[in-house]
Amino acid sequence: MATLALADQQRIQRGLMHHWSRLREATATWTKAGLLAAVQATDAWIDENQTSYNNSLPAQFRANATLAQKTLLFCCVAAARVSIAWLRLLVGEVD
Repeated sequence: MATLALADQQRIQRGLMHHWSRLREATATWTKAGLLAAVQATDAWIDENQTSYNNSLPAQFRANATLAQKTLLFCCVAAARVSIAWLRLLVGEVD
């Protein structure tokens, strides 16, 4: 899987800026360009480490899940680390 297109990376950057602005979270210590660089670094890390992630999954799941399912699993675990509310945005009710 290749990294995201620049337009999609910029979409993530703008979405995060809007989200943090609504929450009034401090973002003054870094620039929009700095955030875009962080988005690009994260995207590159995911691309570079996809084999390691895939190999860490239980064999039965690894062999039978689609790439989209494995990616959603990764996103759900990451979202839950932010908050269960973020996880609910991805998959609905989780309780």
